[in-house]
Amino acid sequence: MTQSSPVLPWKTKIALSAISAVTDFSLRDDGTINRRLLSFLDFRAPPNSTPVHGVKTSDVTVDPSRNLWFRLFEPTEVPGRGEKLPVIVFFHGGGFAYLSAYSKAYDAVCRRFARKIPAIVASVNYRLSPEYRCPAQYDDGFDVLKYLDSQPPANSDLSMCFLVGDSAGANLAHNVTVRACETTTFREVKVVGLVPIQPFFGGEERTESERRLEGSPLVSMRRTDCMWKMFLPEGADRDHEAANVSGPRGRELSEVEFPATMVFIGGFDPLQDWQRRYCEWLKRSGKDVRVLEYGSAIHAFYVFPELPEASLLFAEVKNFVEKQKKTRRQNPSMI
Repeated sequence: MTQSSPVLPWKTKIALSAISAVTDFSLRDDGTINRRLLSFLDFRAPPNSTPVHGVKTSDVTVDPSRNLWFRLFEPTEVPGRGEKLPVIVFFHGGGFAYLSAYSKAYDAVCRRFARKIPAIVASVNYRLSPEYRCPAQYDDGFDVLKYLDSQPPANSDLSMCFLVGDSAGANLAHNVTVRACETTTFREVKVVGLVPIQPFFGGEERTESERRLEGSPLVSMRRTDCMWKMFLPEGADRDHEAANVSGPRGRELSEVEFPATMVFIGGFDPLQDWQRRYCEWLKRSGKDVRVLEYGSAIHAFYVFPELPEASLLFAEVKNFVEKQKKTRRQNPSMI
């Protein structure tokens, strides 16, 4: 007998209900978002130069004219002092329209990455839709990479750069990775790993998992349709290459030197069919792809530390980073 709904702690259920209600209530009929309402409900974590659990943070401005900045997470208790640390460029989720690098949940996530791996983490505060549409978010992500390339953080090894994101942030991570792989202007940055966590992809088709799991926490067809309508260029449908990356209009990757990729999929995520198609597309393009599926996981599961799959994800990302470091130590010419 197939389990019809996830078994979740009450704490998680209450949080999911609140997030879903606020998301729906903030969407206006004219296609805009009530930012004033969200400003009261998006709990912010300030930067802290005093280490908390072995990680200090600061905010770095890239372009004040578009409020482009990133939060830098630097671990202070690192085994093997003197060794430079890999760099994770992180993109938060939120349907391209919600949340930020200072949202409390994502501040906690990035602290955990910085401490557990350990790594230097740059969490990108990109522009949001519908005020700014595609490709503004991709431009912001790529410009943060250019900034890091010109001004490397202390103790960082940008030849070991990983792009990580969840949901819409995973979509950004993928598209920024493609741009990074095609550029020849970087002096320091080398993207050696991509970690899309439950990436937000879609299309005009309604997949089996979208229909079967309609009503699941956070993700519904109504909400995702709204997110795509606000994000995609005016007049574009959901088969646009930014949404349906593996579809007929998608970017051809067979000739692109793409990094090793590890994709996370949840058994209660309605987007799972699109995510599997993405993985199969990368494999057909000759790319190194590892897929990890957690059968009981909801969308954005890893943001909730009380869920057992969250700890598994952080351990897997740590192993992935270590594997890429070992590969490059054994093959110096790859750096």
